[in-house]
Amino acid sequence: MSTFLYECKIHGEFEAEHSITTELETCPKCKEEGKRSDKPKRLIAASNFILKGGAWGKEGYSRK
Repeated sequence: MSTFLYECKIHGEFEAEHSITTELETCPKCKEEGKRSDKPKRLIAASNFILKGGAWGKEGYSRK
């Protein structure tokens, strides 16, 4: 399962977890509230992570 970022015209941005081959047809909040909305738009988000630990995590991996 992967986490994807979507945008709903009514509720703004939200995250959803599903397989890469699946796409959301409705916003979960709109579905809860019984509102009819357009298909949410999948956004492209930059992945931002930091490797923790010593050695190659900070200085970059190099074979010696």
